[in-house]
Amino acid sequence: MSELTVVPARPSFRGVVIVLDVAAKVMLLLLLMTALRYPELGHLEGKGATARAVGYPLAAFIIPAAWFLVWRRRVTFPWLVDLLVTLTCFTDTLGNRMDLYDTVRRFDDVMHFVNTGVLTAAFILLTLPRRATRAQVFERSLAFGVTAALVWEIAEYYAFLSTSGFVDRYADTLGDLALGSLGSVAAGQLVYWAWKHHHLLTEGPQPLPDYPGANERPPTSRQPGL
Repeated sequence: MSELTVVPARPSFRGVVIVLDVAAKVMLLLLLMTALRYPELGHLEGKGATARAVGYPLAAFIIPAAWFLVWRRRVTFPWLVDLLVTLTCFTDTLGNRMDLYDTVRRFDDVMHFVNTGVLTAAFILLTLPRRATRAQVFERSLAFGVTAALVWEIAEYYAFLSTSGFVDRYADTLGDLALGSLGSVAAGQLVYWAWKHHHLLTEGPQPLPDYPGANERPPTSRQPGL
């Protein structure tokens, strides 16, 4: 009798996303607590440490809260969307912890491009059906991306630039807005490309099987509660 060969099961994409999502949330909270307790280690002195400590956890848990309160009886939990939102908070906090904003000249520019794009990808996965056209994806990417970039610049100014000595260093609002807009368009087109190549087809919120009409049509941005 030949011996049976046991092949370890490969982790599913969804499983990897869940692990990364939970890990990113835990690390984000630890980094923020460290920055509040030891400001010199977090490199957030004069950079709105309190605003970040309040705003980032709220942003990182807004998808779970909205799903639990509004969507949980209608759609599945959008793990990838939640991970993408959490990553924008985590990478910014980690970048400050490693002092990259002050030691790497273009790191701030990269973060504006990448993080706005990541948030835009999450928004598209959350609100657009996979059958959306390239023009629809472009329109929503630009609308969300420009708005998100503008909101960030306003929040950044009132959180710490208006009261700190970093105004001159960060007086590049137009450049940041342009980078955020470009990042959002690039992310939108990347999601569109993934859909057309049959990737990320179920990474947005999917109607639960027992939800009325779930088997009649694919989810769209007009799902009740979304």
